[in-house]
Amino acid sequence: MTLDRTAASELDRPIESLQDLVDYFRSGEKPRARWRVGIEHEKLSLRSGAWEPVPYDGERGIEALLRRLANEPGWRALTEDGHIVGLDGEGLGVSLEPGAQVELNGRPSASLLDTRRELDAHLAGLRRLAEPLGITFLALGAHPFHPTKELPQVPRERYRIMRRYLPARGELSLDMMHATASMQASFDYSDEADLVAKMRAALAVTPIAAALFANSSLALGRPSGFVSRRLHIWHHTDPERTGLLPFAFDHDFGYARYAEWALDVPMFFLVRAGGYRPMDGKTFRRFWREGHEGERATLADFERHLTTLFPEVRLKRLLEVRSADAVSPELLCGVPALWKGILYDPEALAAASALTGDWSAEQRAAVHADVARRGLAAETPAGPAPIAVLARELLAIARHGLRRQAATGAPDEGVLLDPVDALVERGKSPGQIVLERWQGEWAGSPDRLIEYARY
Repeated sequence: MTLDRTAASELDRPIESLQDLVDYFRSGEKPRARWRVGIEHEKLSLRSGAWEPVPYDGERGIEALLRRLANEPGWRALTEDGHIVGLDGEGLGVSLEPGAQVELNGRPSASLLDTRRELDAHLAGLRRLAEPLGITFLALGAHPFHPTKELPQVPRERYRIMRRYLPARGELSLDMMHATASMQASFDYSDEADLVAKMRAALAVTPIAAALFANSSLALGRPSGFVSRRLHIWHHTDPERTGLLPFAFDHDFGYARYAEWALDVPMFFLVRAGGYRPMDGKTFRRFWREGHEGERATLADFERHLTTLFPEVRLKRLLEVRSADAVSPELLCGVPALWKGILYDPEALAAASALTGDWSAEQRAAVHADVARRGLAAETPAGPAPIAVLARELLAIARHGLRRQAATGAPDEGVLLDPVDALVERGKSPGQIVLERWQGEWAGSPDRLIEYARY
């Protein structure tokens, strides 16, 4: 997030009360005319032909790719300890996840058709620069061939701290960091009541959305036992900072309740003078009350802490939905289109919430876990009917929501849902299709998988 000097100065002041944190979230409110959609798209990579992991460093590594991209007009390299760890562009950015997954941080846009053009241009430019280095990017949600210990590690101090801390909190946390890729979308809210309605609706239908884009069914060159192994990995990462946030459905949920939850999540690190200090499991609440090595908690610290929380729907000064695996180019913009149709139309928002309105928190979690295993074939609490039935209803709700938004004169973005509709008609998540072909016509051929899944 780019801040002017006044905003930066405001964030640097110490936190005096819970109201300061409430006001922080309130400062993200925007009138409807200023609502936008942002995306974050992560990509796994392999060495072309050999299908080995691409290292971070070296003449043909990911850092070399970023160096080539930094030489393109409009880009500036971001470095840490002399290493390139990201790029700053004209309203957009490129960053690296811990396992050197390359992430596009798109421009917030009122038009998803503009988002699709930006994404297409990014992928085309990345291919042009990556091919001479022998790098292939994959439209999959989890690494299909190699164990995490063989994957690269980006040399950032925040990631080193996370690598030390997270394994004690979840057995698959290092897999999450290094071997997964997702497509995320972010949305604005007008006030606290609007934020609450959107948060609840998004959490309520997250299992359905996750099934639509479940796309990580292979691991170590074999069926993983899951349609979305990425989602399963997240279920075994860190229960204190992940999940479906059952408290969001309590009658008193709002800015303060989310802040209270965030305060009680342990911190990874504290940043001062550009350096990272491990916090060794101290919660943000303890840091706020007691300080740490002579430092007081500031709003900038709280903002940074929020980026280290990973629930399926995340609140910062916008709302992020995080349920989708990385998918093929034709499906990618179906992710923000689905959510825009639901979250930016009041009628669709209510209809989506009602789809699972009678599910308990335990039922929602159980369906979420079943989706990881079976994708669109997962069962709902109502009985043996697969979640694909609800997915068809959710897509119709989103499409009508987009159509009503287009009635104001904007183009109808429902065309972006057409490839998702085709999936639901087949009743199969992308990962189910990959698995069937891997076991059938591809006969376990890595070459055939890569031909199908490359960006």
